Amino acid sequence: MEAKPSHHPLRVLPLLVSVVLALMPRAGSQAAEVPGGVWKVGAPIVSYWAGPGFPNGGDLTEAAATQMAEGGWNLVWCEEKELDVVQRLGLRGLITSDLLVPATLDDAKQREALDAFILRVRQHPGFYAYHLTDEPSAAQFSALGRLVAYLRERDPAHLAYINLLPTYASNEQLGTKGSTVEAYNEHLRQYVETVRPALLSYDHYHFTKTGDQPHYFLNLALMRDRALTAGVPFMNIVPTSAWGPTPLASPTGPRVPDGDEMRFLVYTTLGYGAQGISYYVYSFPGHVGNITEADGTPTPLYHALRPLNHEFTAIARELQPLKPLSVFHAGMQPPGVTPLPQECTFTFDPPVAHQEYKPNERVQGVLLSQFGPSGKTDPAGTHVLVVNLDYKAERTVGLTGPAPLEVFDPATGQWSPAGDPPARLHLAKGGGKLLRVRP
Repeated sequence: MEAKPSHHPLRVLPLLVSVVLALMPRAGSQAAEVPGGVWKVGAPIVSYWAGPGFPNGGDLTEAAATQMAEGGWNLVWCEEKELDVVQRLGLRGLITSDLLVPATLDDAKQREALDAFILRVRQHPGFYAYHLTDEPSAAQFSALGRLVAYLRERDPAHLAYINLLPTYASNEQLGTKGSTVEAYNEHLRQYVETVRPALLSYDHYHFTKTGDQPHYFLNLALMRDRALTAGVPFMNIVPTSAWGPTPLASPTGPRVPDGDEMRFLVYTTLGYGAQGISYYVYSFPGHVGNITEADGTPTPLYHALRPLNHEFTAIARELQPLKPLSVFHAGMQPPGVTPLPQECTFTFDPPVAHQEYKPNERVQGVLLSQFGPSGKTDPAGTHVLVVNLDYKAERTVGLTGPAPLEVFDPATGQWSPAGDPPARLHLAKGGGKLLRVRP
């Protein structure tokens, strides 16, 4: 794996007088929704890695925060002093601190400083999450679990955020053994059981200079399965940049995606049931293809992501109360996917033809993801997300269901009849449509 801007150890939070503050109501349009004082994801997450507010990424100014809010980002990196800006613009703050490391708990003075930090920030309506570390090995899970438990005991209403490695990390990096699937599954198992996170997050850079990563859908599937087993949401960090002309650059590293490729990443992330998406990077030295230039000028990627961010939030919010049931692929079958069965309540009419898949080539075909009411056992579900997996060509498909269908418009939040069966769906390059059985 190639290096990327590392996360600086975080500053820590002060000690709480737990019971009273846990019961305190929180304001703010997108502040954490915490019924009973326990963290919930609230509005589906749209965030970034490396940019304003991030260590060495520059201050989170009013102008930068305004630009992000207008572009559909809702979770931003910040320092404690910048939380007022975050709140004023209806955003949510992700804070780092040198105190937010396991070693703090073994030093009485540092622990006291952490307690004081917690006590201050947990009361701020713009605060959402503590950032602890990035891409830890399994050897670090025990210490991180202790820190997460400490934060949760003193502030159960806010997230302790850790980002994990992708499937293409080495066994040495993961701290586990076996094949790709065995080592990664064991890494996730140990992480969930030891750290007990409230959210799973990982990064996977699908687009490279030599082709597309073959394990993109495998990583999505493994993360989705572990999140469902643990009963927690997950977030996918996807690339918007490539290493610049620095020692990080290599002929096999990430390539800068275009708007159609970003649509593919957004909609496939939705298809696997994620409640969060984050972009690497927003703007950071040593990278090309950022979302903004160093002076804050929006790039074509910013303008491409602006509508996609709103679509992600609208669709993920519709799916939030539902249970993810199944994800099927018609067409190419890259590693980790499940073919669309012949007997399926939602079917393509005409069928999507099978295509041979070759590693590092772009995936083509259609994804069909089913969702249903929580607590129900019907495997068919009531909602289906259909995604065109080809980011170079538009596609029209016909879809039939168990009853007349409605299609969701993420721009208006409204449902409308999808037409006589089979419903004709025109899918943008890498784009998708959310449908449901008519109530």
